[in-house]
Amino acid sequence: MFRAGAEMSFDDDRRKAQRRLPRMLFDYIDGGSYAETTLRRNVGDIETLALRQRVMVDGSKLDLGVTLFGEAMALPVILAPVGFAGMYARRGEVQAARAAESRQLQSCLSSLSICSIEEVRAAVTAPPWFQLYMIRDRGYMADLIARAWSCGVRVLVFTVDLPVAGTRYRDRRSGLLDPGMRGLARQAVQGLARPGWLWNVHTRGRPHAFGNFARAMAPGAGLGDQWAWVGENFDPGVSWADLAWVRSLWPGTIVIKGILDGDDAGQAIDHGADGIVVSNHGGRQLDGVRSSIAALPAIVDRVGGRATILMDGGIRSGLDVLKAVALGASAVMVGRSWAFALAAAGQRGVEAMIDRFQSELRVAMILTGCNDIAAAGRALIDDDAAGGSLPPSFGN
Repeated sequence: MFRAGAEMSFDDDRRKAQRRLPRMLFDYIDGGSYAETTLRRNVGDIETLALRQRVMVDGSKLDLGVTLFGEAMALPVILAPVGFAGMYARRGEVQAARAAESRQLQSCLSSLSICSIEEVRAAVTAPPWFQLYMIRDRGYMADLIARAWSCGVRVLVFTVDLPVAGTRYRDRRSGLLDPGMRGLARQAVQGLARPGWLWNVHTRGRPHAFGNFARAMAPGAGLGDQWAWVGENFDPGVSWADLAWVRSLWPGTIVIKGILDGDDAGQAIDHGADGIVVSNHGGRQLDGVRSSIAALPAIVDRVGGRATILMDGGIRSGLDVLKAVALGASAVMVGRSWAFALAAAGQRGVEAMIDRFQSELRVAMILTGCNDIAAAGRALIDDDAAGGSLPPSFGN
C-alpha cells in the first residue's frame, strides 16, 4: 500500500525529476511532437470523463487483479516501454523491472533501452515483456527476436506507429539530437549542472549505449550519434507483411502497439496479433490526432472479444486506470509516470508510484461501487454529465 512520505502525485514526481535530470533528458520524457496538442488531449480527455458515484455498496472485499496472456498481475497496470531509461537513473531499466516484480506487475522493456534484454532478464525472477521496433536490417531483427525468446520472453510488443521519428521540437532545442562534438559539448554542460545525476548515472551507470543494438553501432558513439543511427535505421517501408514475418519467427504472444483506428485494429488481429495497445505514442508521433482514451471505445466495439485490448497515453493515477478499464481496456500501460518516478527516486520511486496507483484505484472502486476491476464497464461512466453520451471526440 501507499507509504507515508512518498511522492504524492504524478506532478510531484515530475517536479523532482526536473530538478535531478539534465534538461535534454527531462524534455525527452516530458515532451511531445510539434505543438504537443495530442499530448495535452491524452490528459484532458481523461479528465473530461465523469464517473458515477455510488453509495452503500459493500467495498470491504475488492479484487484489483487481472490476468493477461496467462500472467496474473496485482493491478491492471503494466510499465510501458520507455526508451533511454538507463539515463534517468543508474541502470534504470533494471530498477524499473525490479520495482514492477516487487509489486506483482509486469514491465515491458524498450528495444531502445540502455540495459540489454539479457541484463534485465538476469536481474528479475520472471522475464519481462519485450518491445520491438522494426529497423532496416532484417537479419539483425531476426537475431534480436531470437535473443528475446532465449531470455524467456513470451510477450512481444511490436510498436508500429514509429516508421519514422516524430518531429519533437523540444529535443532539438535541448541538444539531445545534436551529433558530433557540438552535441557532446551541449550535453556536457547540462550534465555538469546536475552533479548528483552526473555522479550516479553518467559516472557510475556505464556503459551508455542502446544495449539491444550495441552490436550494430560504432563503439564509443555519443548520444547524438546514437540517436542519429536510430533515426537512419527506422524502416518507413514497414507493412502488415512485416507483422506476418515477425509472426513466423515468434511462437509466443504478439501485441501490436500504436493503434488508433478501428480498421487497423482489425488488420492487426487478422495478421496474427493476440492483443493491441490503443496508443498515439504518448503524443510523440503524429500531433493533432485524437487521444488514446477517445479512440478506445470504438476500437473495443470493433474488435472486443477477438483480442486483448490495452491502452496507454495520459494515465496519471489509479483514477485514470479505472476510467480506461471502464471503457473497455483490459489494462493500461504507463510510461511517463514511471519514468519520472524512476528519475525522482530510482526503484523506490517506481515502487511508491505503483503503491499510489493501487491506493487511488482502490478508493475509486469503492466510491463507484465496483468490487471487481475485471467487471468494470461503461456503467461506471456518468453519461448524464456529458449530455447523455460520451464526449463528441469519443467514437468512430
